[in-house]
Amino acid sequence: MMANPPLLDALHSASQRHEVAFAGGHISWRRFGDGPPLVLLHGGNGSWLHWARNIAALSARHTVWVPDLPGYGDSDAPLEPALASLVEATVLTLDTLVGRGTPIAVAGFSFGGLVAAHLAARRGSVSRLALLGPGGHGGARRPRGELRSWREAADHHDSVALAEVMRHNLQMHMLHDPASIDALALRIHTEACQSTRFHSRSISRAAGLQAVVDQHHGPLLLVWGEHDVTAVPDEAALALGDGRRQCRTQTVAEAGHWVQFECADQVNGLLLAWLNETKDSV
Repeated sequence: MMANPPLLDALHSASQRHEVAFAGGHISWRRFGDGPPLVLLHGGNGSWLHWARNIAALSARHTVWVPDLPGYGDSDAPLEPALASLVEATVLTLDTLVGRGTPIAVAGFSFGGLVAAHLAARRGSVSRLALLGPGGHGGARRPRGELRSWREAADHHDSVALAEVMRHNLQMHMLHDPASIDALALRIHTEACQSTRFHSRSISRAAGLQAVVDQHHGPLLLVWGEHDVTAVPDEAALALGDGRRQCRTQTVAEAGHWVQFECADQVNGLLLAWLNETKDSV
């Protein structure tokens, strides 16, 4: 088996892992750092490692809680293959860890952005909500090319073909600069795709995010990569943030959909500054 990239070894060593029960099984949560609680939610066909390049910076000032969502990574599938069931299990297990009603900040990426908005509406006590390339906006998309199936290569244990397919799919959907598709990105994406059991594509491509976001009345941060294929950032920002006093939008230059990976330093600085703002400065 290929050795882990060093960052993955460091993250596994630094994490405190919690297996928290819900009616359908267990959700795997990882905790890092100390400070005000910050929950990070990954995208579809993903895992907690969608945040691999952000956890160290964010956990320097926050207690970072990052799960494998139900049906992903090390977590059991929700009772029903539906968004409501996934959100319910996530909220239940989160409250087991931090306490019901404890104020938290939440950041969600892609499908995890939609989950984050539903979590805020379902749970309450979400002081700040950040959505990075969120799914569920229902607006225009900008496909770069067709994705390829990786299953045949995986079934035949053809590691070379599998890496080629995953590299192609990362460039078509996740990352803008081919140089960003390094060993770390390939490892995270390959393992996450192979362990995914909850299928989010149809949920992410439907509308509905705006109505849920409207139930959150605290500060909202909306972030897209300039070249995000899942949205037209200016149009999505206008639809989701129009009329909100406590809303900030940011388009990150030269980044694709997986913005917090491709431009980690910029996104880390943006999130930390926004999380540290006082109410009067929003």
